[in-house]
Amino acid sequence: MPSTLLSRRDLDFLLHEWLRVSELVERPRYAEHSRETFDDALDLAERVATEQFAPHNRAADLAEPTFDGQRVRLIPQVRAALDSFAETGLLTAGLDATVGGLQLPHAVAAACFTWFQAANVATSAYPFLTLGNANLLLAHGSPEQVDTYVRPMLDGRFFGTMCLSEPHAGSSLADITTRAEPQADGTYRLFGTKMWISGGDHELAENIVHLVLARIPGAPPGVKGISLFIVPKVLVGPDGSLGERNDVALAGLNHKMGFRGTTNTLLSFGDGAHTPAGRAGAVGHLVGAPHQGLAQMFHMMNEARIGVGAGATALGYTGYLKSLAYAKERPQGRPVGAKDPAAAQVPIIDHPDVRRMLLAQKSYVEGALALVLYCARLLDEQKTAPAEADRERAHLLLDVLTPITKSWPSQWCLAANDLAIQVLGGAGYTRDHDVEQHYRDNRLNPIHEGTHGIQALDLLGRKMTMQGGAGLTLLTTTIGDTVERASKAGGEASELADRLAAAVDRVTAVTRRLWADGDPVLALANASAYLEAVGHVVIAWMWLEQVLALPAEGAGDAFHAGKRQAARYFFTVELPRTGPQFDLLESRDRTTLDMRPDWF
Repeated sequence: MPSTLLSRRDLDFLLHEWLRVSELVERPRYAEHSRETFDDALDLAERVATEQFAPHNRAADLAEPTFDGQRVRLIPQVRAALDSFAETGLLTAGLDATVGGLQLPHAVAAACFTWFQAANVATSAYPFLTLGNANLLLAHGSPEQVDTYVRPMLDGRFFGTMCLSEPHAGSSLADITTRAEPQADGTYRLFGTKMWISGGDHELAENIVHLVLARIPGAPPGVKGISLFIVPKVLVGPDGSLGERNDVALAGLNHKMGFRGTTNTLLSFGDGAHTPAGRAGAVGHLVGAPHQGLAQMFHMMNEARIGVGAGATALGYTGYLKSLAYAKERPQGRPVGAKDPAAAQVPIIDHPDVRRMLLAQKSYVEGALALVLYCARLLDEQKTAPAEADRERAHLLLDVLTPITKSWPSQWCLAANDLAIQVLGGAGYTRDHDVEQHYRDNRLNPIHEGTHGIQALDLLGRKMTMQGGAGLTLLTTTIGDTVERASKAGGEASELADRLAAAVDRVTAVTRRLWADGDPVLALANASAYLEAVGHVVIAWMWLEQVLALPAEGAGDAFHAGKRQAARYFFTVELPRTGPQFDLLESRDRTTLDMRPDWF
């Protein structure tokens, strides 16, 4: 039976028929690979995700982590699954061979990890965070820090976290107060509290490597005075041996609506719960130069933002497939106009409104998956394109797409989960079926790694205006290239191209209108509407790209026909949503801006 986690057929189409990842083996970095090694990695990911991650997804949700004041306890299946994952080597799928990586294309590595996110997003969060931590240190850490902390993480012996927010600061990192006091031996002692730290404490590994933002005394105010530190839960000796417990203490677990299998913590640094070398203070090691912490952390944050979008996509996708399977099997009612009440009931997929909900889900999740893999393919171009200009272009386009790739799937694949519940009806609202958990798990993603509002400010306030508008120009011209190819293809592709071209023209006009007088307060007042509208245009672009990769109409099979119909749906039902949003934005409406707090 086909998997209800993801569609392997869809992954093969996106990777091979559309993105043509096999062509990457002509580049030196991927010369040891082939279509066969790519497919083997995908086969392995599907098998381990299905056999080791999916079976305890519900159990980890029902029996969330507990803290008895001394230890955090999780169900044993979590550790077993993570051990199996480490044995596959897939944690290092996209990393260099010099650090033990498989050196797969990032598009293939991303597709592999999506299986684990679809199977069990809570358990997959531990390696997800660890890989982001390791990648940051590979980019910014010293060789000694890589040997001491990264290699054990890549072996699955250590896990990693990112510690940014504080209870009083939330997303406003300029207001963090955790301090790092320099010591005579070159280390630092950290004092402060960090909030919402996923994977912050557990016993799933020998050690936890925290990456912590803090201020060195005398640092400049605001974000320019933030530095980054490695703060291990257990101190590590020069020979790699584990030593004393560091002064990092779990103050409590947060109890969440979803993602319950991932510990989410309040951590205290330097409160004296432990006394390394006989005194309070969490021992930390500076990463790179002082006061560069936020720029360094963005390396992990941007990776995490795309990963959050991938996780949201995976949850939406598995919910869609499970509701599709249910709709095919569940008999209920008869077609409109049927006269004989004694006639056999029909599967609910025969009812038009159920097909509407399934088609909407399909258009959201398959469009989102295309965007996630397209961004991963851009990362391959950024790293391996022969021409420097192509590498720079890929880097800039990926910058522009990152807030959309984080937020659009988080909003619309959550909407897909909502529709999956609706397809199942009352059954969907019970814990007898997975779809209600997928919705609860996915509800975190619009918040994770920066809310929609933060991503909207990033897109409209920075990415579309940076380098004199180069980001906006690159996005619109790249979509324009697709429009031109579709226009030349003729037929339905040309008709869809005309609709997309009109929407892209509005993106350009509206962006210029919003920044006409350079007033950021007015320009950004409706930034979230801008993010949603531009996101819809980008997903329409992803659908047109897929249409161009399809065989000629009538020449393919049911899979290809379904793709074409989902594209029609998105262009017919979803893309027109952007019209009123662009109208609102172009008018520079002040309704929200002029609403006074005392009027609520």
